[in-house]
Amino acid sequence: MKAIEVKNPGQGYALAAAEIARPVPAAGEILIKVAAAGLNRADLAQAMGAYPPPPGAPSTLGLEVSGEVAEVGGGVTKLKPGDKVCALLGGGGYAEYAAISEKSVLPVPKGVGLVDAAALPEVYFTVWTNLIDTARLKPGESVLIHGGSSGIGTAAIQLCAARGHKVFTTAGSAEKCAAIAKLGATKAINYREQDFVEVVKAETAGRGVDVILDMVGGEYIQRNMSAAALWGRIVNIAYQSGMQASVNFAPLLMKRLSLLATTLRARSNEEKGAIRDALLREVWPLIESGRIKPVVDQTFPLAQAQAAHARMAKSDHIGKILLTM
Repeated sequence: MKAIEVKNPGQGYALAAAEIARPVPAAGEILIKVAAAGLNRADLAQAMGAYPPPPGAPSTLGLEVSGEVAEVGGGVTKLKPGDKVCALLGGGGYAEYAAISEKSVLPVPKGVGLVDAAALPEVYFTVWTNLIDTARLKPGESVLIHGGSSGIGTAAIQLCAARGHKVFTTAGSAEKCAAIAKLGATKAINYREQDFVEVVKAETAGRGVDVILDMVGGEYIQRNMSAAALWGRIVNIAYQSGMQASVNFAPLLMKRLSLLATTLRARSNEEKGAIRDALLREVWPLIESGRIKPVVDQTFPLAQAQAAHARMAKSDHIGKILLTM
């Protein structure tokens, strides 16, 4: 089958078309004929040699796909060939076919196109498990979402707004701030022109926000503590500005804050299945009612994966970048 391989992993990596073996679904797995694959920062990190796949996962890039069920492995009873699905993968999405545990598979929501559905799995698995499971976001609480124009950001803003939360978010241009404000953000902050800590405090009468979702790290680690409310929870899902920082932990003590961090890719099928079930129950109805929509920035043919990576690396996108088969 056709797939994309990484040549010369590292800063100067290249993505090239290749022929690789078609996967065979094991017991409890399905084989998906891929319609589209979603790009993620983890793909870029893996291509640069900084984020190897977990044991047992394919070395091919790609953490989410949409498509049709082509085959089912032993013991699979709830899915059948021809079903339209989207799925979270441990790897292997940049290819014509992908095999994955049925516990990481979701139906394509009603009203969503098959290609656009590839923009859903990774962002909503990530947003749900971090904001709801890890940060314990409660009804009526406020939230600050960094990287609001990213795939994760656009998903988190919509979900939180749909569930009635006051949403603050950051982005790096007036254009991005205008776009994410339309998704339901209460206040979109241009971090190049405004101090998000000052804005959050001014908008909350000095109280701060209850939960912060951050993928920036670096100096934001300290600033997030300043923007957090008493008993606030800060959860990091990435450290794009650096994993090391000089931090004064006094605010952590004085405000009784929780500083949290998680990853998703290497979790067990059972853990991912529990998140999948929550999405089906809580998030998929919001998508099917039109209150949440996939936000797709641009699609590229699979053969143009290098150009798609270049767009993500420039951070000019708003929403998800997809590869189509």
